[in-house]
Amino acid sequence: MKTEVQFDPGAGRHAGWQVFEAASGLCVEEGPWGPGGAMIVSLPEADGDYRVLVSSIDVDHGWGYDRGERFLLLEASVRNGQPTLRQRETTMRRLRWQMLPGQALQLLIEPWQVLYRNRSLISAMVQRDVRGRYRGSFGNMAWSLLNPLLLMLTYFFVFGIVLQTRFPGDEGQAGFVLYFLCGMLPWLAFSEAIGRAPGVIWEHRNFVKKLVFPVEILPINVTLAGLASSGLALVIYLFLLMGTRERIPLEALWLPIYIVPQVLLTMGVAWLFAAIGVYLRDLIQVNGFLLTLVFFLTPICYPQASLPAWAWPILQRSPIYKLVYGYRMLFLENSGPAWQEVARVWVYALVVFYVGYAVFRKLKKGFVDVM
Repeated sequence: MKTEVQFDPGAGRHAGWQVFEAASGLCVEEGPWGPGGAMIVSLPEADGDYRVLVSSIDVDHGWGYDRGERFLLLEASVRNGQPTLRQRETTMRRLRWQMLPGQALQLLIEPWQVLYRNRSLISAMVQRDVRGRYRGSFGNMAWSLLNPLLLMLTYFFVFGIVLQTRFPGDEGQAGFVLYFLCGMLPWLAFSEAIGRAPGVIWEHRNFVKKLVFPVEILPINVTLAGLASSGLALVIYLFLLMGTRERIPLEALWLPIYIVPQVLLTMGVAWLFAAIGVYLRDLIQVNGFLLTLVFFLTPICYPQASLPAWAWPILQRSPIYKLVYGYRMLFLENSGPAWQEVARVWVYALVVFYVGYAVFRKLKKGFVDVM
């Protein structure tokens, strides 16, 4: 589809045009340069909303709209092969201010649309990830259960037996096991996903480079795969709780109010690390150290009383610790949720969720160029 527009870039200057998807901001087509005046602009045949920027351009300085010059904006809506056009002159600064409310609303809605529209693909990829991770090994799917179990046994040996760490209120070895493993439940899901996040785009680079593929779901996939692994650890923990205390407290039914913000927090950090990892591959190497640091700064394998007095007011604000604290209240202290802390966890999780998605959406435009 073609349409004719009038644009004067000024004496002796050239003009050109670019077509962008309104939703994603991706450039889908660029036209030839010309002297201005009457120009023929091509619109995509596919239904959708587009923005066409008709602007001055030169070899040395690039597009005029990037330098604050006025340009002609065509807002095109293509439905059933028929375009509806509106055009006006504006500047990029004015356009950004005008688009800000709509972009904020879109940012609030878009992550949920990504989850809903791609739910079948996400489910299939998570299942393939979990099944394929250990395919070909002698243990096969049993490793998905053995890995968290062996990790927990290692930490128990070091802190519970060698260092004789104990938690206040339950000084026995069984008490340490229960408190320690309870703290590990949210950590396992978080650490597995974030450990893989910086390299997940590189791992699926063929999808990014060759296919029209929703790359936003790749960090979601590692988040849900990590949640599946920690779900098996939760089953082990419930059997252990039954064996030592002969009951699972009714307060455990409140667990979803912690699991949901845990997933949102993990997705946000995974989006952030996945996007940064494309441009800064050193993050893949540094990430293991960062996770180890966060683990030992969080009172998971030792009581919070072991922390220096000056550090506790800072470290207690960690959303990871708030999740650990919430799990322990439900499973071990027979107490319902501390609603003030729950509210803080939800606020932290939602902020990280949206910031992570916003950064990913901004940086993904350059993934193909980097790869």
